[in-house]
Amino acid sequence: MESNDFQMNEWLVSNNIPVFCILTKCDYISKNEIPKKIKDIPGINNLLAQVLLVHHNGRPDLFKEKGAKYTDSELADLIKKTEDPIFVYEDDDGTIIGHCFCQTVVHEERPATYAYKSLYIDDLCIDENARGKHIGKALYDYTKQFAKENGYYNLTLHAWECNPNAVGFYK
Repeated sequence: MESNDFQMNEWLVSNNIPVFCILTKCDYISKNEIPKKIKDIPGINNLLAQVLLVHHNGRPDLFKEKGAKYTDSELADLIKKTEDPIFVYEDDDGTIIGHCFCQTVVHEERPATYAYKSLYIDDLCIDENARGKHIGKALYDYTKQFAKENGYYNLTLHAWECNPNAVGFYK
């Protein structure tokens, strides 16, 4: 990424324009272009189903074997949200092979702490057929840089202990 890409990101975020970044060709969507990105929902759903299966295999007491984390309508709304970026990695054919869903968490000032803004990684997934190619690292590094360049105090996430690949990735 060139430094002007991050300046563009900062400008877009400060002007409430959704950031939906495709790492093979960074693409910042204006309100008029959002419908074009809705076509990415099936690819995102495919990755979300893979995540669900990993979680089900590790914690069948909590996670169903099949289902959807979001409806298509909910995903469309998430893509439109200005404060919660979604980063997507596409292969050369335009197939989504990785995503990173983030949420902005604002911590208000308290008697013992200052106010700060965190970027929480809600979901980072690489297609099972594309793992081992450093795509996860690229998405994570991009997200980390995005947080730095956009005034977030920290980047946080949770990894289930029953997902040793995820735990190992973040160590």
